[in-house]
Amino acid sequence: MSMCLCCGPASLSRRGLFATALAAAAVPAWGQVQPKSAGAAAPGLIDDLVAANRILYDQGVVDGFGHVSVRHDKEPDRYLLSRSMAPALVTVDDIIEYDLDSNPVDPKGRTSYLERYIHGEIYKARPDVVAVVHSHSPAVIPFADTDVPLRPMNHIAGFLGPGAPVFEIRDTGGPATDTLIRNASLGHALAATLGGHAIALMRGHGSVAAAQSIRHVVFRAIYTEVNARMQAEAMKLGTPKFLNAEEAAGASKANDALVDRPWALWKQRAMGKA
Repeated sequence: MSMCLCCGPASLSRRGLFATALAAAAVPAWGQVQPKSAGAAAPGLIDDLVAANRILYDQGVVDGFGHVSVRHDKEPDRYLLSRSMAPALVTVDDIIEYDLDSNPVDPKGRTSYLERYIHGEIYKARPDVVAVVHSHSPAVIPFADTDVPLRPMNHIAGFLGPGAPVFEIRDTGGPATDTLIRNASLGHALAATLGGHAIALMRGHGSVAAAQSIRHVVFRAIYTEVNARMQAEAMKLGTPKFLNAEEAAGASKANDALVDRPWALWKQRAMGKA
């Protein structure tokens, strides 16, 4: 026997209750508008996003965790990111479109990354940014967890400039978070720490990289890890002589014109292993 809620209690089977809950979950909250799609992204952009996931795994920047996104080529207030999965396994069919509040446009039952707010909030704060990487690359984390700044050792890492700022999640989330960027507020605070930099470290967690294209952000994420290894080695020998601000700016400008060279090598190696 079942009655409407306004008329009295209803006796529903467990299956009926489950179906009702599912139906309710599928209905948008009152006043909430489902994000509209920007349309199909350029196939080459999707292919590069898939390749970026594979490359970052192959180069040891990500493992089963970490993610890379790109701003939609047809609408700047949309971005593309894979469903929640290991980066090395990402395919074209795993890519989901999001608005800048990090709401999926059409998830089709696919699960989203918990930390997708990293991407949406950086895109909001930085109109110049077209691609973002979040990783836990192992050589970088010690610089996030100590008072030693990560600074450019050589010309390849000129994008580090005067050094990478460090995001302290306790300043926004308090002393008892799990250090994950689970909401827009934490994502906004991380984007503020990043500011105009290419890289920001995340204490107790990892780092983010931002750039003007997928190929540039992959370059930066990889060479941030390489630079961290070199800096740790140099510090065993003595006090490193880092690039100064002028050297770093000049080197970064030069390298920005050359990212297609390593990209071709990395892509051939990574996609050959797919």
